[in-house]
This record gives sequence, structure tokens and C-alpha cells, in this order.
Amino acid sequence: MKRFLVSGMAAFALVLSAPAALAELETSPLTIESANGAHAFTVEIADEPEEITTGLMNRESMDPDAGMLFDFGQPREAAMWMKNTLIPLDMLFMDPQGKVIAIARETVPGSLRTITPGVPVKSVLELNGGRAEELGIEPGDKVIHPIFGNADE
Repeated sequence: MKRFLVSGMAAFALVLSAPAALAELETSPLTIESANGAHAFTVEIADEPEEITTGLMNRESMDPDAGMLFDFGQPREAAMWMKNTLIPLDMLFMDPQGKVIAIARETVPGSLRTITPGVPVKSVLELNGGRAEELGIEPGDKVIHPIFGNADE
């Protein structure tokens, strides 16, 4: 039988390097207004650098009406990828008012390809892959959430 010993410092380093996905993120309601109605979600908020970097990595599933909202604060070029992401995702890119300006549909799990709308965005909303098409969500639709100043806190 092989035994592995981990020194106290090494164990401490392992704890410090645990992914943020294991940490409890703040959640809040979010609504997408599309041509065929309003669609309600409960989203995790990723607004700290480590949370943004980790995103939905290593998740095996996500509830149909769940998602992750990346809040960049000020608009910036978003360069997303699917490294260590196990489920396909739809990525909705929003301007500072919450308008969907682009959607990357059914992104490929594990892909290192950069996904970007090519223009600065305030935020990105990740939903289960195929969910945007299923609900009829399109560019031009409006996302209602406090980060856009268009919802009650």
C-alpha cells in the first residue's frame, strides 16, 4: 500500500488553491425580457477577480433556471473560455443598460477557444447550453438586474 504524506505547508497551500467554485457565491434574482415574455432566473454573482476567473468550472450540472452573472464593473473586452467547464453554456453579453448585444450559444465544454463579442461589455450571463434558444432569447432583449440599475435592489 502506498502512503502519501503532505507537510503542513503543502496542505495549507492545497487549501488556499481550492477553486472559488467551491465557495458560496451571492445569489440574486434576474429576469430576461424577450419577445415572448419574461424569464426568471436565480444567478450566482461573480464580481471578484478569482470568481470571474473560476466561473462555472468543474460543475457537473446546473438547474434549468440558474446561471452565473459576471459583473465586470466598467465595460471591458470580455474574453471567456470553457477551460475545466464540464457543461455546455450559452453566454449572453450585455451592455451597461442590460441590453443583450451578443449570444455565444452551446459553447463547447473544455474548449480553450476565446469567446468574445468583439466590443466592451459590462457583464456576461452564463446559462445552460440551449436555454437561450429554448426561451427565444435574442440579441436586443433586456436583462433586468440591480447591476444595470434597472431593478430594485
